[in-house]
Amino acid sequence: MEVEENTTSTTASESSIPASGAQAILPHPLQPIIPPLIVPSIAPIPVVHTHASLPVRPPVIRPPPPVLHNGEAGSSDSDDSDNDDSVHGINKGMGEYEISEESRLVRERQEKAMQELLLKRRAAALAVPTNDMAVRTRLRRLGEPITLFGEREMERRDRLRMIMAKLDAEGQLEKLLKAHEDEEAAASAVKDEVEGEELQYPFYTEGSKSLLNARIDIAKYSLVRAALRLQRARRRRDDPDEDMDSEMDWALKQASNLSLDFSEIGDDRPLFGCSFSPDGKSLATCSLTGAAKLWRMPKLTKISTLKGHTERATDVAYSPVHNHIATASADRTARYWNDQGSLLKTFEGHLDRLARIAFHPSGKYLGTASYDKTWRLWDIETGEELLLQEGHSRSVYGLAFHHDGSLAASCGLDALARVWDLRTGRSVLALEGHVKPVLGISFSPNGYHLATGGEDNTCRIWDLRKKKSLYTIPAHSNLISQVKFEPQEGYFLVTASYDMTAKVWSARDFKPVKTLSGHEAKVTSVDVLGDGSIATVSHDRTIKLWSSNVTSEQAMDVD
Repeated sequence: MEVEENTTSTTASESSIPASGAQAILPHPLQPIIPPLIVPSIAPIPVVHTHASLPVRPPVIRPPPPVLHNGEAGSSDSDDSDNDDSVHGINKGMGEYEISEESRLVRERQEKAMQELLLKRRAAALAVPTNDMAVRTRLRRLGEPITLFGEREMERRDRLRMIMAKLDAEGQLEKLLKAHEDEEAAASAVKDEVEGEELQYPFYTEGSKSLLNARIDIAKYSLVRAALRLQRARRRRDDPDEDMDSEMDWALKQASNLSLDFSEIGDDRPLFGCSFSPDGKSLATCSLTGAAKLWRMPKLTKISTLKGHTERATDVAYSPVHNHIATASADRTARYWNDQGSLLKTFEGHLDRLARIAFHPSGKYLGTASYDKTWRLWDIETGEELLLQEGHSRSVYGLAFHHDGSLAASCGLDALARVWDLRTGRSVLALEGHVKPVLGISFSPNGYHLATGGEDNTCRIWDLRKKKSLYTIPAHSNLISQVKFEPQEGYFLVTASYDMTAKVWSARDFKPVKTLSGHEAKVTSVDVLGDGSIATVSHDRTIKLWSSNVTSEQAMDVD
């Protein structure tokens, strides 16, 4: 190019100038040479395609501008400062900021805690049943497991409360419960229609017609007996010739002079029961061999042997109106015999072995106590079971009838004695006081005293009028196997014990009168005759007869 050629020639001329330091005299002055401007090439501008996707910028949250003291809103900085801040990525308090992941998690935890608090408040306001069975039923209706492993009652109730609160918060609780109630109502309606024609049983067991007749007969019998007893008591109280204190003193003096009259081996195995006949001419005993024997008084001469039980005999009793005998056994049966040893009736029905038995004063009915936790009343003439009476939580051991015939008393291994009204079938008294099983029970002829003895070595006297215990006698050093009142007036009480003794107690103040010592083993049963004689049987296989040597003339000389 032309410019380049000029530049080259100029450079050549300059190079021809001598390099020595002497100044050269130029013929005319040189003009300064200005180089031409060189314009750099510009890079091409890139073409932006509009169809390419641009990155989405997250929304920027701008806080409101702060208010200054004079009430004017603060203005932002200049554009340059804003640009500088954005370039360097500085977030000021007045500028832009974004929510971090940690802040978001904290906010979610706070919202969850608030929801739980509201749920607990809602649960506290709900009505939740307190009965555990009702809680289980509600859980079943809600379709939840009624119990969890290791869950206790309060934990189960709290779980139900939270479930109901959750359903209530979701608006499903009332709807779900209403649906279940409708289903149950429909099911119960169908069941009522199906069973409408069936027999609806009451909460008590309805008695038979024969039991109703027996109750009527017992009521008539007892009313007459009670009227005669009260009439006699009033006469003795108002008659100046009657001196009850002297009579009691005579009876107690006679009892204090009791001594051993006869002793006889009763059987090959221990004896378990004894009973005098109403006329006092014979004595019946039973033993572990299962046989019962009849003995003629007063020499204890054997009359006959009653065999029929397949297990050990547990008790024997004479009928109050006939010379007939009833025996109880561990073979779950009671048998009724005549005095010749012939079997008349067999009473079967108990589910476990029998303990004690007793005759009703009318002689028409027999009561049996059993280890099946019941006592039963039988009709002697027909052999029918009239009454199956429950009420004890453990085995029933003793049974006694009131002398009027209106009441029965039972005692058992549940340390409880109960008094039953035979005319209505109700339990009129529950006598609690013994701390161990009660084994012996007896009514006093006076009509209002009841004696019980048990394994706690004590004998308790109960007043049926006051419905409480009058005396607690620390009678023996071992369990009391049986108690019996004197059958005429009830002037004294006799207790038999496993401490190998029998003791006589005054019915006036229940102080000891006499201790009958002579047996070499446990005394299992005792009976009292009307004249004051006492018979005891023991595990030493002997029958001992105790009688008083005081005559009537000597006894009446009491001041």
